[in-house]
Amino acid sequence: MKKQLLALSVIAAALALTACNKPAEAPKADATKTDATAPAAAGGLIGLAIPETNVERWKGDAEFMQKELEAKGYKVEIAYGDGDQSKQNKQIEDFITKGAKVIVVGSVTPAAAEAVESAKKAGIQVIAYDRLITGTDAYDYYLTFDNTKVGTIQGEAIKAALDLDKADKAKPKNIALFSGAATDNNARFFFDGAAEVLKPYVAAGTVKVCGPAPANSADAEWSKTTTEGWQADKAKARMETLLSGDCKGVTLDAVLSPNDTLARAIIGALEQDGKYKKLPFVTGQDGELLSVKWIIEGKQGMTVFKDTRNLAKATAEAVDALVKGTKPAPSVKNVADNSTYDTGKKKVQSFLLEPEAVTKDNAVKVMVDGGFYTADQVAKGTK
Repeated sequence: MKKQLLALSVIAAALALTACNKPAEAPKADATKTDATAPAAAGGLIGLAIPETNVERWKGDAEFMQKELEAKGYKVEIAYGDGDQSKQNKQIEDFITKGAKVIVVGSVTPAAAEAVESAKKAGIQVIAYDRLITGTDAYDYYLTFDNTKVGTIQGEAIKAALDLDKADKAKPKNIALFSGAATDNNARFFFDGAAEVLKPYVAAGTVKVCGPAPANSADAEWSKTTTEGWQADKAKARMETLLSGDCKGVTLDAVLSPNDTLARAIIGALEQDGKYKKLPFVTGQDGELLSVKWIIEGKQGMTVFKDTRNLAKATAEAVDALVKGTKPAPSVKNVADNSTYDTGKKKVQSFLLEPEAVTKDNAVKVMVDGGFYTADQVAKGTK
């Protein structure tokens, strides 16, 4: 107990040193409503169709974009789809009716294509935001992070944490695999990036997968690793099922979790299992506040930070270019890619931003010194 108290004191002291850093927080506007009587901004209306608030990051994404676009003179309306594609499609249709200049869509499911087609017929351009909209050729631009690299970073983190290059076939490391929503195209890229790193060790027998063990997202077994709607309760329930079933006879060394929301749910299930006095190494993504605290405390293994301030800026610049009739060329560091992301109808011009690994060693430097959170927020795990 004394050692734990000493460790927490050291963490708090380290965070306190950075307390003077202020985060680049988004405005506290009520983004779900706008004043219908307010005069339209000089640049016109931009609609932001955001999939949900179930995952922490999405509200921040919307507010960062709103701030960037309003600074360019646009009126911004934000609509949250609450994980319901029918609802989101109606919201997009509403933006069309209101004469939006551009609509930015973080889709719920591929069925967003129907509303995107309607926008094109109305002469309104759509930008796919961080989720590829498949089954349509009615839009030209997609802004996201390098999603394969996100998975690669997670796989490499497991490799390092378990020291897999020195693993013994006689004492293999045990892992379990989780994926995001099957309806989210990104979930496949995340999984495939990680699987590519882990595959040689599985083949060599130094890593054993407890539960479904798909080689990649094209494998029929992959659907068994997915998590409906990225819902935490679904991930926790599946982890509980694994612990009482396929994983009952082993001690897990790591769990591949695609994001922080699911990671914390998985950790919750592991903590309830009396076997785990020491938690397995659990991966994550998005740099969510409570997960950053847990990483510093050693409870969660790592996260992949995608600085959505940069994605918001790049998207706002792309919107502005389209309104002005020019081709987007975001100033934020990115890789232009016109071959990787295929909707099934066309390959979309994509701009891929760089993700970053966050571990106990660099969490304060990246998340606090970088201004995304304050030291006080991380110490509390809440804003």
